[in-house]
Amino acid sequence: MTHMFLRRIGISQIASYMIAGLMLGPQLFDVLEKSSGKISEDPALDGNATLRSISVFGTIMFTFLMTLRTSRRVAFISGKLPVVIGILSFFAPLFGLGFQNLFSDSIDPNYMPLKTGLGERTAIVITQSSILLPSTTYILLELKILNSEIGRLALSACDINDIFGIISMVLASIHATYKNVSHVTAYRDAVAVVIFVLIVFLFFKPIVQLIINRTPEGKPVKNMYVNAVILTALASSVYSMIFNMKYVLGPLVVGLVIPEGPPLGSALESKYEKLTMNVFLPISITVSVMRSDAMWMFAEFSHILVNIFLTALTLVLKFVACLAPCLYYKLPLNESLPVSIILSCKSFADFVLYESVLDAAYISQATYAFLIIYSLLNAGIVPVVLRRLYDPKRKYVNYQKRNILHLEPNSDLQIITCLHRPEIVSATIAFLQLLSSPNLDFPIAVTVLYLVKLVGQINPVLISDNKKSKRLHTDSYIHTANLAFRKFMLEGLKSVTVTTYTAFSHEKMMHEDICTLALDQTSSMIIVPSGRRWTVDGMFESDDDAIRRLNQALLQSAPCSIGILIDRGHFSRKGNDVSSKKNYNIDVGVIFIGGKDDREALSLVKRMKHNPRVRVTVIRLLFKQEIEPENWEYILDNEGLKDFKIADEMSNVDYTERTMTSGAEVASIVQFLAHEYDLMVVGRDQGIASPNFLGLTEWVELPELGVIGDFLAAKELSSKVSVLVVQQQQQT
Repeated sequence: MTHMFLRRIGISQIASYMIAGLMLGPQLFDVLEKSSGKISEDPALDGNATLRSISVFGTIMFTFLMTLRTSRRVAFISGKLPVVIGILSFFAPLFGLGFQNLFSDSIDPNYMPLKTGLGERTAIVITQSSILLPSTTYILLELKILNSEIGRLALSACDINDIFGIISMVLASIHATYKNVSHVTAYRDAVAVVIFVLIVFLFFKPIVQLIINRTPEGKPVKNMYVNAVILTALASSVYSMIFNMKYVLGPLVVGLVIPEGPPLGSALESKYEKLTMNVFLPISITVSVMRSDAMWMFAEFSHILVNIFLTALTLVLKFVACLAPCLYYKLPLNESLPVSIILSCKSFADFVLYESVLDAAYISQATYAFLIIYSLLNAGIVPVVLRRLYDPKRKYVNYQKRNILHLEPNSDLQIITCLHRPEIVSATIAFLQLLSSPNLDFPIAVTVLYLVKLVGQINPVLISDNKKSKRLHTDSYIHTANLAFRKFMLEGLKSVTVTTYTAFSHEKMMHEDICTLALDQTSSMIIVPSGRRWTVDGMFESDDDAIRRLNQALLQSAPCSIGILIDRGHFSRKGNDVSSKKNYNIDVGVIFIGGKDDREALSLVKRMKHNPRVRVTVIRLLFKQEIEPENWEYILDNEGLKDFKIADEMSNVDYTERTMTSGAEVASIVQFLAHEYDLMVVGRDQGIASPNFLGLTEWVELPELGVIGDFLAAKELSSKVSVLVVQQQQQT
C-alpha cells in the first residue's frame, strides 16, 4: 500500500518497503512492541517470533534464488578488469580498520564499554566493505542496464568480491566462536563447515546433475525434485545455524552448485520467485527496518559520530578501489563513475549483516538505525544519480555513417544476423547466399548471433562460439546451425567469412546485446527475422510479440542499418539451392518509391547483382503529383537509380517504371508483384513520398515493417513471396 502511493512520485519498491518499515516501527506505530503481548499469552515468549521467522525465511529464499540465478563462471570470462575490481574493492576498504582507535578515549562507558565500542567500529568497517550481489543486481534491473557493458562489468566484479565475502564470513564466525564460546566449539564448527562443503560438492552436486540428465530435453523437471532441492536449501540453513554460521551460508553454497538456467534452475525460479519477491521479500525488508529506532540515532548522535566517519571513509576507499582499475584499463570516465557508484551502493541485502551484528550485540540500536537510514538514502538517491550519469542508449548514437549506401565499393560488407529459433536458419542462409559472389572484390563478413532467453540466471552472457572455451549452453539447434553456417562458408563462394556468437539475455534487453556487437564489429547492417511465422505451405501460423518488440527496439536504437526478413518458406527452400549445380535463378524484386530507406535497399541489392544466379528487377513507382526536380531527395533518388537505368549491359538486372495515381493503385500493383518474385526488398519509410499512401496507413498491422512491407507480409495475401524490409541507419 505504501508503494501504491509513493510510486507516483518516483520512489522505488525497495525504498517504499523501507519507508513502510519506518512507519510501522518505533518512530510511529511501534507495531512490534504493541503486538508482541497481544499475540503471545505467555509473557516469557516473544509474540513476534512468527513474523520474524517469515522474515528470515524470505531472506533465505531470496539469497538462494539470487545465487542460483548467477553464473559465477561469467566473472572469469569477462577479462582481467572485473577480477581486479573484485579483489581491490574487497581489501582496500579494510584499511579503514586502521582508524578504529580514532578518539577511542572519548567512548562513553554509559554508551558502550571500550572493548565493545572498538568492536562496533570493526563491525562497521567489515559490513561496509562487502558488495552483495542482490544489491548490485537490484540497481541494474531497476535502471534496465543489466545487459550494458557496465552492467556486465559490475556483476562480474561483484561475483569475485562475493567469493572473498563468503570465505571471510566463515572465518569471522569461527573467530567469534573461538573468542566468545570455546576453542573446542570453534574447531567443531570449522570441521562442520568443511564437511558441509564436501557433502554439497561431492554428493549433492552429482545428484543434481543426475536429475538434469534424466530430464528429457525441453521437458520440465518433476515437482518432486524441485521441492527436494528447496528443502535441501532450507535444511542447509538450519545446519549453518546449528554450527554458529550465518543462516544464509548454507543456501549460498547450495545455490552455487546448481547449474543456472533450464531445466532445474528455471524450474526453481518459475515456481518460487514470484512468491519470494512479492510476498516474503517485502515482509523481510519491512521487518528488518521495523527493528530500528531513529530516535536512538538522534539521542546518541555524538556517540556514533566516529561510526558515521568510518562509514564515509569506507565508502570513499571502496569507490576509489573500483574507479582506479577502471581508469587504468582505459574505461571511459562516463562509464567508470557509474560502475564505481553501483559497487559502492548499500541496500536491502545488507540488512542480513546488520541484523547479525545487532543480534550479537556488536553494534548499538543507534548505529543500527543509522545503517538502515543510510541504506534507505542509497536506495532513493543512487538510482537518480545513475540515470543522470549514464544513458545506455547514448553509446549507440553514431555519428559515423554505418550503412551499405556509404560503403566503399570494394570494402567488406559487415552483416550481423540474429537467430531466435531453428526454423530461421535456412531462410537466413538463403538470404546470405544472394550476397555471396565468385568475385573476391565483393567480400561479406557475416556475424551470426544466437539469441537465448535468460531463464533462471541473472547474468547476461555474450560468448564467442569460435573460441575453444567451455560452452555455457547445451542448445542442440545452435550446434546444428553452426554446422550449417560452416558448410555455407566452406562449400559456398570464397568471398564469405562467418563468425558466431551466443547471447544469453533477458527478453527486454536483447536489443542491447545486438547493438553492442554491431558497434564492436563495425557492422553496416543487422538482419533480424520478423515476428510472423508461416507454415511450410506458406500459410500464416502465428505472431511472436516478443520478437516484434525486439525489432521495434532495434529500429529505434541500432547503430547501423536494419533488415527485417519475412520468410514464407518458398524462398528458403529455393534459396538454399543457389550454391548448388542446379542452374536456375532467384528472382529478387525491389519496389522503389523514394527516400533514404529505399536507397539503402537499392544499395543492398547492388551487392546481389554480382551473383550470377540472382536476377534483380527494380520497379520504380512514380506518381502524377511528382516532386520538383530541384528537390534534394528527388536528386538523391535518381542518383541511386543510375546503375539500374543502364542495366541493358547486364543480363541479370532489369529496371522498369510505373506511374501511380492513388494509394489503391499502389496496393493493386504491389499485390500483383508479390506473385512475380521469390524475394521482395523494400524500404520501411518512403520519406516525402509517404503522403501518397493515404488510405493504406490506416490498415497497417505491423508498423515496424512500414506500409509496403506490412502489405507484403499480410496474412490475407495469397502469395509465397518473402520480404526484406530495410531501414537505413538512423543518425541524430
